[in-house]
Amino acid sequence: MILDFLVDYAWIVWLALILVFGIIELTTLEFTFLMLAVGSLGGLLSGLFGLPWWAQIMIAAVLSLLLLFALRPALLRALKRGGDPARSNVDALLGLSGTVTNDFSGNANHVKLANGETWTAKILSDDRSLVEGERVIVSAIDGATAVVVPVERTEP
Repeated sequence: MILDFLVDYAWIVWLALILVFGIIELTTLEFTFLMLAVGSLGGLLSGLFGLPWWAQIMIAAVLSLLLLFALRPALLRALKRGGDPARSNVDALLGLSGTVTNDFSGNANHVKLANGETWTAKILSDDRSLVEGERVIVSAIDGATAVVVPVERTEP
């Protein structure tokens, strides 16, 4: 009785699966559930052509697996290929050079970075002080404070 109901209304189950997989794909955006939704569409179409329920499940499973392993990697590569290589936010500040604007030793003071911004800064090691005009490099960002290290001068 339940099997007869599922056979007669399998198209509703396939449509529900397609809808659920589609909604999950919209939230994850990584093509896994899109491939499952297309596989479920294959199950729906095979049911519309009159194939038995076990053949519908087999077609949906095989189609989903083929798409997951053949098409999904290519789609992910194409999606990631167009990414912007420029660093932004905190990543753009790491390694940036700057100049000390006020003498300081350990306590936070200010440095002017190469991008023109003035940041509150603290020195990474407490055993050294920095003088105005000395060159530094940003090694980390701690909240709104740039952690800097002095640039080592090499004498010729």
